[in-house]
Amino acid sequence: MEQKTLTRRNFLAISAAAAALPAIPESAGAAQSRPNVLFIAVDDLRPQLNCYGKKQIVSPNIDRLAHEGLLFERTYCQQAVCAPSRVSVLSGLRPDSTKIYDLNTPLRKALPDVLSLPQHFRNNGYETLSIGKIYHHPTDDKQGWSIPPFRAGTFPEGGWKGRGYITQEAIEQMNQYNSENPNMDGRGPAYEAADVPDNHYPDGANADHAIEELRRLKAGGKPFFMAMGFYKPHLPFNAPKKYWDLYRSEDIALADNPFLPADSPSYAPTDWGELRGYYGIPKKGPCSDDLARTLIHAYNACVSYMDAQLGRLLDAMDRLDLRRNTVVILWGDHGWKLGEHALWSKHTNYELDTRVPMLVSVPNQKKRTARTRALTEFVDIYPSLCELAGLPVPAHCEGTSFVPLIDNPNRPWKTAAFSQYPRGKVMGYTMRTERWRYTEWQDRSNGQVMARELYDHYADPAENKNMAAVSEMQSTVAELSAKLRAGWRAAKAEVSSHMLM
Repeated sequence: MEQKTLTRRNFLAISAAAAALPAIPESAGAAQSRPNVLFIAVDDLRPQLNCYGKKQIVSPNIDRLAHEGLLFERTYCQQAVCAPSRVSVLSGLRPDSTKIYDLNTPLRKALPDVLSLPQHFRNNGYETLSIGKIYHHPTDDKQGWSIPPFRAGTFPEGGWKGRGYITQEAIEQMNQYNSENPNMDGRGPAYEAADVPDNHYPDGANADHAIEELRRLKAGGKPFFMAMGFYKPHLPFNAPKKYWDLYRSEDIALADNPFLPADSPSYAPTDWGELRGYYGIPKKGPCSDDLARTLIHAYNACVSYMDAQLGRLLDAMDRLDLRRNTVVILWGDHGWKLGEHALWSKHTNYELDTRVPMLVSVPNQKKRTARTRALTEFVDIYPSLCELAGLPVPAHCEGTSFVPLIDNPNRPWKTAAFSQYPRGKVMGYTMRTERWRYTEWQDRSNGQVMARELYDHYADPAENKNMAAVSEMQSTVAELSAKLRAGWRAAKAEVSSHMLM
């Protein structure tokens, strides 16, 4: 799927040229009139939120943000794992351009000269800050930030131990587990609910720091790009007890499709990813219903905990009178399975992993409390924020600005969104259209199709039946295969043609 369309040499030349561009000349008054940007990343947040129609979730502040702006119902990440997904947002490039497919490679090791999103804003007069988890690697993209990134977690100093444990019981379990199982890197139990204030866990401490920085930024008067990254609901599912108490175990519903899709190829699923590495989780096979219910309970508590920190941040923006000139965007880096398809975590091309929440609030937005079903992607964020801030869009960006959707959420838009996931020597390329999710598992050396998946979201939105081998579907498979191979450039061209109408 168009891996060779752009050579690495050409790409690096384009990136270096973009990075070398001088900042836009402007007066001090013009700089101050530019909108601030509050850029909120949330780890492992699936669109299982009240504003997305999932009424069991207590998420009043995300709902509040949705009420104040535009909710994107169908946004997709480029790869359902942390580092490649975040790099796609922050570089504006898809995984086949960055060549980052795993957790091991920072952006600046792969592409030292690419003009990152925060670097572009910094070059044009913005103060840029990173708080919490933005890039997967804490020290990545030093040239993107005006001051060194601040993280109150995951593993540094603080009142917590290992991967964020506070209670003596959890710490003892972690120590014993790590002594018996090398390379656990501070993993202990998969959840904890300590009866502590919010800032005794990393997200609360990071929110404290962000609020202090907002006060400083307000006094300075310079436009800012603040990137705020919340860890939760990432594993371990640790949150203050009061958020656990928002839910009752007897009300927690288990996944209604705890089985793999019928006729699913072996490449499609994973064996739970990182969850298997935690204390108390079975190393193979399914988990009990009781454990599944507890894990979902803990995940929900973490969503509500993160939501409360978002509320504190929004309240501080209001007190400081910053909201009226600030673009706020919230996005979750990929989805997460909670027992659906007998799976947990991410790391697949299923809808559950690739579909993500995204909300945008813009100053003086004409249409508020709006929703759009337009197919959008994470690589669209970079050019969109540039347009909203009045900055040029660098030539290397591979997404499409979604700004026209803000005033007209129902306008014609691209007809496909693209994601991918590697499985050793095979790459799974997947495409979401209005009706279908179509996936090809291609040999990475020659493009040969090793397996296919086709899910009909009109008849089967939970993706429980792979239709790729059904004889009646072969014309649809051929049509979607051609569209997949035409790739994102063709979908982007469709948007351009709509704008000319």
